[in-house]
Amino acid sequence: MSERNIPGEYTLPDTLAKTEIRSEQNPFIIAQSQLDETASYLKLDPATHQLLRWPLRELHITMPVKLDNGTTRIFHGFRVQHNDARGPCKGGIRFHPDETIDTVRALAAWMTWKTAVMNLPLGGGKGGVICNPKKMSPGELERLSRAYIRQAGSFVAPEKDVPAPDVYTNPQIMAWMADEYSMLRGYNEFGIITGKPLPLGGSAGRNDATARGGIYCVREAARVKGIGLQGATAAIQGYGNSGSYAHKLAEKMLGMKIVAVSDSKGTVFNPDGFTHEDLMAHKKRTGSVTGFPGTEPLSNEALFELDVTVIFPAALEGAINRNNAPRIKAKIIAELANGPTTPEADIILRNNGCYVIPDLLCNAGGVTVSYFEMVQNSYGYYWEEEEIHHRLEKKMTDAFSQVHRTAGQYGVHNRMAAYIVAVERVAEAMRLRGWV
Repeated sequence: MSERNIPGEYTLPDTLAKTEIRSEQNPFIIAQSQLDETASYLKLDPATHQLLRWPLRELHITMPVKLDNGTTRIFHGFRVQHNDARGPCKGGIRFHPDETIDTVRALAAWMTWKTAVMNLPLGGGKGGVICNPKKMSPGELERLSRAYIRQAGSFVAPEKDVPAPDVYTNPQIMAWMADEYSMLRGYNEFGIITGKPLPLGGSAGRNDATARGGIYCVREAARVKGIGLQGATAAIQGYGNSGSYAHKLAEKMLGMKIVAVSDSKGTVFNPDGFTHEDLMAHKKRTGSVTGFPGTEPLSNEALFELDVTVIFPAALEGAINRNNAPRIKAKIIAELANGPTTPEADIILRNNGCYVIPDLLCNAGGVTVSYFEMVQNSYGYYWEEEEIHHRLEKKMTDAFSQVHRTAGQYGVHNRMAAYIVAVERVAEAMRLRGWV
């Protein structure tokens, strides 16, 4: 991988080029190949490298769930613990019809790196259930949530692995899971889950934490790049929790104008922009951003090609790839989603002068406030929202500075810099513990 020391064009190392076709479909191959490149920079010994390429533990579960019509459906799920050298595993639980074990493995690995980038005393885990929550009633979702904990309850614990919400899960689902775990234990153990409702030990500031952390990063990126954000334009791909809060906070904190937004049903565009308040009212009324008055429809592909200052990918993996990366004009890409950019796209974007704030850093506000929730649960004292925001801002800006410095030191794109920071910290913990 001698290319890394050549000034100018940053090229794809051979090990990544050989996997790029498959990595477009398989996020775990992306995660492994990113680690492989990092290992070459850090000159990791073979044992450390191989141990970090794979999860330490995996749980595959099968769950019978009674449906409202009286029939029983069999669901399949997973919980993966990638690495806990620095502390208990941490990571969300997804309910998604296209969930796979390789997606969960990749997300667990990324959580290992994400918590290490943020310098949190945690490791990486992730869970998932193959289901379509949009076609399930609240009662069916509750029974599925409780079934998941009944099967996975012995695999998780506050000192071992603490789940949280993720795609298509929410505080209510976390409440059901925390209650089921407490019933199994015979006493209240709300610290088993984060992202809970406030009355059950949730943390103030958790709802917008992922987006808020990303907004802090955009502010810092604009500062180091000399970009003005007041009145600047942005587009948001994905209008769930993090995407919608990014809209609100980009307006409120940065003075930006959002001109395009997409959800699973389509994309809307207005060059003059539109407010979070108006768009959310429309979405709550209709169920989608599509058809919002004063906008025109766009394809999802066209959203990425808009001439805007910032793009927020806030949906699923692989949205930015070798095909659309050359046409991206944005100055900053703020990755609120996990794994939205493929390895080859990273290099194309860097060579075109686009500043990518990688997911390991950009969306780490969520896990950081989840960590704050764990701390508050452990001693039964809860901070005010203002204190949460202050602590989150400090963690995000410190992590951003470390990644930015490392990128300059090694002459690499920001994702590789984040990996270098994270992997070095995890490898050090493994060595100190005598694992390798």
